[in-house]
Amino acid sequence: MTTAWMEETESATPVLTAADRCDQCGARAWVRVTMNSGQLLFCAHHANRHMESLRESAVAILDERHLLAED
Repeated sequence: MTTAWMEETESATPVLTAADRCDQCGARAWVRVTMNSGQLLFCAHHANRHMESLRESAVAILDERHLLAED
């Protein structure tokens, strides 16, 4: 069984940048999922859609979706 951990960055400085793009649609990535086979990047929409299954198989998840709510 793979153990996934989730990190929500606490600082206002994001780890992911505007250059990081969703692997599914090309929008800005807000979530980076590390799998045994490599990394996947997701926009907020696709992260919301797939998060349940990603948590089951991910090694690590960096989630910066909370930065979307900041003004």
